[in-house]
Amino acid sequence: MGHWRDGHGTLTVHRRQGDEVRVPLEFAVSYRARTRGLLGRDAVEGALLLSPAASVHTFGMRMAIDVAYLDRSLHVLAVRTMPPGRLGLPRLRSRHVLEAGAGVMAGWGVGVGVRVSVG
Repeated sequence: MGHWRDGHGTLTVHRRQGDEVRVPLEFAVSYRARTRGLLGRDAVEGALLLSPAASVHTFGMRMAIDVAYLDRSLHVLAVRTMPPGRLGLPRLRSRHVLEAGAGVMAGWGVGVGVRVSVG
């Protein structure tokens, strides 16, 4: 972990039911990519992983987003839906943040305590 580069991959959600959901993933690990994030986009296909990150904001965004805060071992610490124009508070122990369109993470099974993997 932590050796990622900006680009595309796959997010795997290890759901409580014992199955897995795979979602297209975009990595934003450089300062420039993390700063840009989802700004100016009307939609996101799959999810965006910001790393390292402990908080996010939605200033300048055109859409509400789901935000999942992940610890260093990629366990979900919290999930929030944020409308445009908000500042999220930093999360203790958060090392990475997943962003996706509002409402989609619940359908993927992303919730507190769930582990995800990326590749």
